Amino acid sequence: MARRIALAAQGFGAKPVVPPGPAELRHTLKRVHLHQIDSVNVLVRAHYLPAFSRLGSFDRADLDTIAWGPKRKRRLFEYWAHEASLLPFDMHPLLRWRMDQADRGHAGWTGMRIFATERRAEAMALLERIRGDGPLAASDFDAHKGQSGWWEWSDTKRALEWLFWAGHITTATRRGGFERVYDLTERVIPDEVLAVPTPSDAVAHKALIERAARAHGVATTRELRDYFRLSPNDALPAVRALAEEGILIPVEVPGWRSAWLHRDARRPRRIEAQALLAPFDPLIWERERTERLFAFRYRIEIYVPAEKRQFGYYVLPFLLGDRLVARVDLKADRQATQLIVQSVHFEADAPDHARDALECELGKMARWLGLNGGCRSAGTQ
Repeated sequence: MARRIALAAQGFGAKPVVPPGPAELRHTLKRVHLHQIDSVNVLVRAHYLPAFSRLGSFDRADLDTIAWGPKRKRRLFEYWAHEASLLPFDMHPLLRWRMDQADRGHAGWTGMRIFATERRAEAMALLERIRGDGPLAASDFDAHKGQSGWWEWSDTKRALEWLFWAGHITTATRRGGFERVYDLTERVIPDEVLAVPTPSDAVAHKALIERAARAHGVATTRELRDYFRLSPNDALPAVRALAEEGILIPVEVPGWRSAWLHRDARRPRRIEAQALLAPFDPLIWERERTERLFAFRYRIEIYVPAEKRQFGYYVLPFLLGDRLVARVDLKADRQATQLIVQSVHFEADAPDHARDALECELGKMARWLGLNGGCRSAGTQ
């Protein structure tokens, strides 16, 4: 039952709208609250995949528009939630406490916190440059030139990222190799969003835990606070307050130490779902939860040397019904317009129709990406 509750809470099993439009995309984002961003593009950028898993072949341009389009069409902003994420605007007031912490040097990566204190003037000079010149990326600053790669950060990039954490700037757009282009927050996020009163820290933490509980359906305390990366000190009072109000209901789930059920969680008797899941999908990003819910041990092996990988580089679990029945290592060969299936591994108890269902889903993904589908590389099971 816990598995079906979790799947329903995440939007699986609902009757699909064909073709899904911007309204369905916004509804999905409202349900899960964020799409995680990741730099790896071996298949497709990770922030597109959760919507595809739930809606099917939506137009990726719709997501681009509400994330990085003209201000009047925007519905999302970038910030640190679970990790780097796209979030609906109504999440902005609930994360201002984190921006304030970063502004005081109490949040964000260690290497950037110095710009909140002794090197603050350097960061403020970058802020003034953006104020005067308009949207800029790190590569537009002479001090950053010559740096390449996702993790080769100059002091300029660190200062810009501190300004981003602290809410002084946000992402105006993405360009080239998905490089973040920064602008003043007030020039990107609509005035009516910025005008929403900032809640107290306690009220914001409580709202974040409630949203995490709604997105999970049923979850442990640790899973609730992990959804938006809250500390125990911030999360536990919120959990207690929601329990006292009857919003969180304590329940027993076999094999779990303790669990909370959101009072509005659906409890379906059956889930009809068929989806390939991104490694950063909120259904499975907490690996221990995935193992408890689905008896499916899943690890991403991007950073594992090739000869030591068990299943592959960019492996997507395959959801069929209410079970994870296979894992597929996929690659988009854009030059050859081919979706390459580098390996497939079915679970020992996968049903007989799992192979046909997977072939169907791979074909759908290929068409969505504008590729020819399901070409298997040598040695695939």
